[in-house]
Amino acid sequence: MKKLTSLLLSLVLMVSVLACGASAKTSTKVRIAGLKGPTTMGLVNLLSMEKDGTASLDYDLQLYGAADEIVPKLIKGELDMAAIPANLAATLYQKTNGGIQVMAVNTLGVLYVVEKGNTVHSFADLKGRTILSTGKGTTPEYVLRYLLKKNGLDPDKDVKIEYYSEASEVTAQMAAARKDAIAVLPQPYVTAAQMKDSGLRVVLDLTKEWNRVCDTQLITGVTVVRTEYAKQNPDVIAAFLTDYQKSVKAANEDIDGTAALCEEVGVVAKAAIAKKALPKCNIVYRNGQEMKKDISAYLQVLYDASPAAVGGKLPDDNFYYTEPSVLRKVMAAIRNSAK
Repeated sequence: MKKLTSLLLSLVLMVSVLACGASAKTSTKVRIAGLKGPTTMGLVNLLSMEKDGTASLDYDLQLYGAADEIVPKLIKGELDMAAIPANLAATLYQKTNGGIQVMAVNTLGVLYVVEKGNTVHSFADLKGRTILSTGKGTTPEYVLRYLLKKNGLDPDKDVKIEYYSEASEVTAQMAAARKDAIAVLPQPYVTAAQMKDSGLRVVLDLTKEWNRVCDTQLITGVTVVRTEYAKQNPDVIAAFLTDYQKSVKAANEDIDGTAALCEEVGVVAKAAIAKKALPKCNIVYRNGQEMKKDISAYLQVLYDASPAAVGGKLPDDNFYYTEPSVLRKVMAAIRNSAK
């Protein structure tokens, strides 16, 4: 009953917005954070839309090097939304007693094993080796551990994994490393590292390796919102998701423009890196029931492998913010009936 009441209230608010001119930009400022990497590449065109007057809202996009910089700000209410690793979203949901909800999937698989040499050709070749990686406690750690196990290796005994807080630290270590150094890196850092060192070789595409042993989507990043903010601002959420969908579309179609924005915002050091990496970054926009289906299946795999990866238990249905897709359909129906 509460959900129905909330939905009806949201519909009333949305109809009010439509009556006043839904295409008009509001003065509402949305504080959204992203990481330096692929999960933010789909957001940067919001700034371009804001400049040319096509955005529905004002956007304060804040960039951070590591997820643990975003988490406390989100919990304290200093941010409204954030693009973060999928498993971290589930963990935060448990830790905050439902204080955040996931609105959309923003990035699929972007992880690769790279080597400065020519000794690794399969997972078996990783036995006894040291692997440099970013993302301890988030997607890179759990995907790597899952795939090592699936390929007959014990991640605690057969390999040594050294974690760094940011992907840029891993690329720096690889640049300075001797021959045969190995790392797990996401795009666009793989591209950036290869542009600096032609001897760096991609040896394993972890998305392909995931698909080989698992029938679920590998999900790197999601976009979340504070639950309280979503309850108080359903019209803002719907407007944001409409803008966000356009921003992701632009990221996949206007490569040059998006690459320039990535450099301007600080997602990557140079537009040339983003331009080359964008087609490999698996940037998507999935919300509603499709989002719920993909994320729940992915989290189930992580949970079965290690419950701690998702905060000890699987999130319930309230984790998924699915109302906006319904609201937009209603708005479209109202517009069509008014023609």
